[in-house]
Amino acid sequence: MLNFLPGVVRGASSYFLICFNTLLWCLPLYVFAFLRFFGPVAAEPWCTRQVMNIAEFWIDCNNLIIDLFQKIDIEVHGLQELSPSKWYLVFCNHQTWVDILILQRVFNRKIPILKFFIKQQLIYAPVIGIAWWALDFPIMKRYSREFLAKHPELRGKDLEATRRSCEKFKLTPVAILNFLEGTRFTQPKHDLQKSPYRHLLKPRGGGAALVLNSLGDRIDSVLNITIHYPEGVPGFFEFFCGHTKKVHFFIEYLPAPAEFYDRDDQSNNGMKKSFRTWLNEIWQLKDEHLDSLGAGVKD
Repeated sequence: MLNFLPGVVRGASSYFLICFNTLLWCLPLYVFAFLRFFGPVAAEPWCTRQVMNIAEFWIDCNNLIIDLFQKIDIEVHGLQELSPSKWYLVFCNHQTWVDILILQRVFNRKIPILKFFIKQQLIYAPVIGIAWWALDFPIMKRYSREFLAKHPELRGKDLEATRRSCEKFKLTPVAILNFLEGTRFTQPKHDLQKSPYRHLLKPRGGGAALVLNSLGDRIDSVLNITIHYPEGVPGFFEFFCGHTKKVHFFIEYLPAPAEFYDRDDQSNNGMKKSFRTWLNEIWQLKDEHLDSLGAGVKD
């Protein structure tokens, strides 16, 4: 343990080592991604398994780096039997990029590698973009209103592309992480939205609906996660400096609602309303839970 070092030194060292660790594990990941793309079809499942194994080792090493420079107590509530051989849809409130590190730490090797929707443009990000593609992160392709006004024939094509990216998840177990708020919580965003919740932004269910439409009864459970930082929400570098000593992590197990399987949520107004009501009820209870924990609205 090197937690005796000054916070800035710990933060810079952690950040450097995690970046180096990412570059290190990306190299073999690229090799198997190349083999999967250009090799024989029969080798594709084996290459996919190797890519997932590499991602798990990457997370293991990230956790070791964090533990080297700080001591953090993640108090997990509601942890039951989970399996890397099952399908999960994961909901979580989103306050900071640290949320992803905490989620990976709790769930690594307990469920399939967490995958979340990424914008198509992010595939071209240096280093990590190819890794997201190799790990089959679902791609969210979005056209602007202005673009669709000029090209109305493309209306709905963005959702079709996203749905196709979800279809492959029928073949192997997957855990799809959905930050329903669509962005990190901040007070200005909360005020701009006029959110009815004290500690949350309004949930956006497009991605969750697509997952349920595409995977249907393959989803074994919806994991509703609530993360609370009792000492205040940390920034990324602030977390690496060791300022976060405790995290509350709550897991609620929800059945996947069968009424939303294999339905076109985008074209059925009644189904859209029912789905939105289901999400709003989950979000209302989450907001009340955060309120009971004394979660203050952060700037």
